[in-house]
Amino acid sequence: MSAFEKPQIISHIQKGLNYTVFDCKWMPCSAKFVTMGNFARGTGVIQLYEIQQGDLKLLREIEKAKPIKCGTFGATSLQQRYLATGDFAGNLHIWNLEAPEVPVYSVKGHKEIINTIDGVGGLGIGEGAPEIVTGSRDGTVKVWDPRQKDDPVANMEPIQGENKRDCWTVAFGNTYNQEERVVCAGYDNGDIKLFDLRNMSLRWETNIKNGVCSLEFDRKDISMNKLVATSLEGKFHVFDMRTQHPTKGFASVSEKAHKSTVWQVRHLPQNREVFLTAGGAGSLHLWKYEYPIQRSKKDSEGVEMGVAGSVSLLQNVTLSTQPISSLDWSPDKRGLCICSSFDQTVRVLIVTKLHKI
Repeated sequence: MSAFEKPQIISHIQKGLNYTVFDCKWMPCSAKFVTMGNFARGTGVIQLYEIQQGDLKLLREIEKAKPIKCGTFGATSLQQRYLATGDFAGNLHIWNLEAPEVPVYSVKGHKEIINTIDGVGGLGIGEGAPEIVTGSRDGTVKVWDPRQKDDPVANMEPIQGENKRDCWTVAFGNTYNQEERVVCAGYDNGDIKLFDLRNMSLRWETNIKNGVCSLEFDRKDISMNKLVATSLEGKFHVFDMRTQHPTKGFASVSEKAHKSTVWQVRHLPQNREVFLTAGGAGSLHLWKYEYPIQRSKKDSEGVEMGVAGSVSLLQNVTLSTQPISSLDWSPDKRGLCICSSFDQTVRVLIVTKLHKI
């Protein structure tokens, strides 16, 4: 690919904020997005922005008692577009952003901060019930059905006597029919655990030797295909999730991506082989995954095992001197992206020429 054909990552709009931003998410079917974080005075904040004539217009600012760490629209309908958030006190709230004074759903989900959240079954994506998964510093991963009050529908916690590990990232996947569903969780010690929600069992686990900062399946609503895990030490790992070997697990390829922590990974909604990683040194890297000629082979015993592909760097750009803490592609407009960084800035990015990849 020549330099002229390569995608370019262009900072289209940037806006300085008066608080620390932890997460940002596009509101589906709109030119709007939300940012979430905390004010210096210790309260939480949600802001709703709209892109208008090449600038950002603040539509609403909502202040809450506790700092807000993470959010998702993934378990809501396209009609409602409710935002689910996890806060520093362990609360899971679901907000109607049109009337945000009182949450439409509220539960004290965890004993400590909710670090990470994901939603599925909403927005017309994936089969099955709308559910939210939360991961916390208290070592537990819980799955919630917003139609059921108070108690989680699944609770993955350390067994008695086992050290509790800080859960940094969670992701839903495999929701291709009404029955199947998995949650993948990553922890501060490098553990990755894949929980099968249909059988309520631990399906697979591995350790990537460094804290797992972000996990994402390339698609939630298909039979498991690929999973990307990013780590503290600048590496990411791509697992081929189609073939699970009884002892070797899933085939994977790893890549040294950034000079520092890889905080986030997000797959392009319109092309699951393309993904962005966000780094601790304020950089974004755009990658493409190439499948091997054959995705599986037989081992010496005749048992099927996966074959990993390869990744290539399409483009990279440095946007900030501070870590890029969150990242989200627009589900509706190819190449439109938002990111937030610890320099208290939110940026709207345009990634060009993605249709040529």
